[in-house]
Amino acid sequence: MDKASLQKELTYRTSRSGGAGGQHVNKIESKVTLVWNVNESKVLTEEEKIRIRQKLTNRLNKDGLLQMDASTERSQAKNKEIVTARFFDLLHQTLKKEKTRMATKIPKSKILDRLDRKKKQSQKKQNRQKKFNFD
Repeated sequence: MDKASLQKELTYRTSRSGGAGGQHVNKIESKVTLVWNVNESKVLTEEEKIRIRQKLTNRLNKDGLLQMDASTERSQAKNKEIVTARFFDLLHQTLKKEKTRMATKIPKSKILDRLDRKKKQSQKKQNRQKKFNFD
């Protein structure tokens, strides 16, 4: 995956950040929204697009657009860097192939050890019981 060519497909929108901050917040558009169209991407293969659509179904809208926001910093440039880094992290996690789990078998020696411990514990309990003679 080529980050430079993928970054050309990203579009950014700016808006005013919410929350407290005084006059600065009311004038400056520091919130950055990253928008990326998964379906029209020329960088990714069709298989990768399908994988992204499956794993990120709750993050994509009906048009296949992925939108991410960043408004933590007061600077628009820093928010743009943050949202871009988050986007590439998300994409990396989504496209990472998970290792298939290999079923393992419990060794016979461990099974026998467990059974032996159970027998010893049972014997210990039986030795503690009082035995009544009714002769």
